[in-house]
Amino acid sequence: MLVSIYMPTKNRLASLQLAINSVLSQSYNDIELLVVDDGSTDGSREYLLQLQKDEPRVKVFLNDKSRGACYSRNVAIKAASGDFITGLDDDDEFLPSHIEALVDYWHFLTKYSDEPVSAIYTNFLSRQPQGVCKIRKRNRVTFSDLYSANQVGNQMFAPTSHFRIAGLFDEEMPAWQDLEFFFRILKKFGDARLMDLHTYVFDEMPREDRISSGKKQRIMQAYKLMSMKHAENSVDSQRLYIQMFSSHYNFPINLIDLINFMKIGFWFSGYKQMIGRYIRRNFLK
Repeated sequence: MLVSIYMPTKNRLASLQLAINSVLSQSYNDIELLVVDDGSTDGSREYLLQLQKDEPRVKVFLNDKSRGACYSRNVAIKAASGDFITGLDDDDEFLPSHIEALVDYWHFLTKYSDEPVSAIYTNFLSRQPQGVCKIRKRNRVTFSDLYSANQVGNQMFAPTSHFRIAGLFDEEMPAWQDLEFFFRILKKFGDARLMDLHTYVFDEMPREDRISSGKKQRIMQAYKLMSMKHAENSVDSQRLYIQMFSSHYNFPINLIDLINFMKIGFWFSGYKQMIGRYIRRNFLK
């Protein structure tokens, strides 16, 4: 059963090589790796083209200019031949058993569970300045859970048809691309389930090109698009709004933010959360 792995990349040659090696070293051999280069100028293209010649499991796509991660992911998903698909960022790594464990767990769930399963996600090992730590997630995620936080993470494993039927990544989203895409998959196909293993290494080292590094306006625009597309009532919209000011981003909260939140509607629990964060950020430093 073929598993496709998509990987967008741009100007990260050293980490890209580590990421690719982690895929090609998987204990599960029936894989294809689809790498989309989004306009690299650091030697990544030359490396990838040579790798494609040497390794038949690798397929390389070169964007004519930089078009963004969502466009690049969609190029790979459209070209994928696998029965199942998952992704890997070019600065992350799989542990050797990652794909084999996902395939086995999918077969287990579909054999013994009476409920539909849209996708699988995993716990992960987080690489941080203080070292590597284990991150644990909840056992099940519904589409409604994603209003409050991206409980899935940055990758999921699912039948390739689920990715395509859900409509691929929205290339207009300036941030929250994973959140918005996973929301559509879960709403269409049912809950996602946790594989309770730490087989994905997620890089969270500080870096200027991260969306979460101080880019409040991009997150705000993503919130507006997500709310317009998927918030069915004011409570859903407020939950999304609060998500912008989570500890993950650590954005400052000013009076305008608080007023905008109040304009959305009345939700007592949401008011307590937002006002609590406003007080902590501004008066309890």
